[in-house]
Formats: sequence, structure tokens, C-alpha cells
Amino acid sequence: MDSVIDQIDRALDMTGAIVATVDDDRLVAPTPCREWDVRAVLDHVVGGMHLFAAALTGMDAGAEHEDDWLGIDPRAAYAAAAEVDRAAWHRPDVLTATVHISMGDLPGSAAAMVHLTELVVHGVDIALAVHRPDLADDELCAELLAAMQAMGGIDGFRKPGMFDAEVPVAADAPAHQRLLGYVGRTW
Repeated sequence: MDSVIDQIDRALDMTGAIVATVDDDRLVAPTPCREWDVRAVLDHVVGGMHLFAAALTGMDAGAEHEDDWLGIDPRAAYAAAAEVDRAAWHRPDVLTATVHISMGDLPGSAAAMVHLTELVVHGVDIALAVHRPDLADDELCAELLAAMQAMGGIDGFRKPGMFDAEVPVAADAPAHQRLLGYVGRTW
């Protein structure tokens, strides 16, 4: 299995390929992430990338997570944020540092898993919303699902509302569907 940094790189690439297919008229499409359309999910991802990069580098993100990070060109906003994010995660000793995020202070390795989860799950949210499940990296989705389960599961994050109750999915379903079912998404 790749290191979590390699997985973040793969998630950035996967989500970038998905975002590149999003036409402006699809920005209002509903997603499996309840109450958020494609634009809202994408804005959340782009803002999250900037905030993580700021936390990792000690720089100011320049805006709050709830602000509009997409501007008039969501695809360019994603590409620029991904470049900043990737560079921040490739800093020396990033996995052993303490990272200050909205969830509190986390070891770098735990922060990386949180970020990986955001990138992969929301990337798949967008892929399904724009009818491009073929762009979901099922190997990466399976790796993330296995890592979540190996860490004891995500039940502690369900109650605060980060994830909904698990949705049953057939064991032979594609990994992206099993991952979304595990985090409580319906599609």
C-alpha cells in the first residue's frame, strides 16, 4: 500500500480529473453529500485544501472555510489549490508535525488521514453527481475504506454529524460505492 502522502497525491489527481469534467451547468447538480450541490462540495474541498496547506506551512489561508474559494473558474480554483496542497504535504517531517485544524491539534499522520478522507469521499460525491463514476479510483477507495476499518471505524464521527449512519451496500459493489455507503451516503 502507498504511504498516506502518495494516497493524497492519487486523491488530488483523481478529484482533479473529475473536476475537469464538470461543466458549469453541472455545478448545481445534487450530490450524495446531502444538502450540497456540486459547487458547494467543490468549494468545501478547495477551501479545505487551502486551510490544510496553511496549517502545514504556518501561513495564512487568506479566507475562512465557508468563504467562496471558487470564484468564476471552479476548475482553475481546484487546480491551483491542488498545487498548493500537494506542495504542503510534501514538506519534510509533515507526518510527525502537530497540525492545528478545526478538529483540534492532530498528529500529522492523523491530519493526513482526515484530509485524504475529504479528498476521496468528496471526489466521489462529485463523480456521481456528474455521472462519471468511471473516474473514481476504486483501488484508492478500497484502501481508504480498509484503513478506516483498521483504525477501529468511524462511529465516533457519526454522532457529531461528520458521517451519517452506514448505508448497506452489496459486498461485491464497486469500492467507491462501498466507501460512500460506509460513510452514510446514498446515491
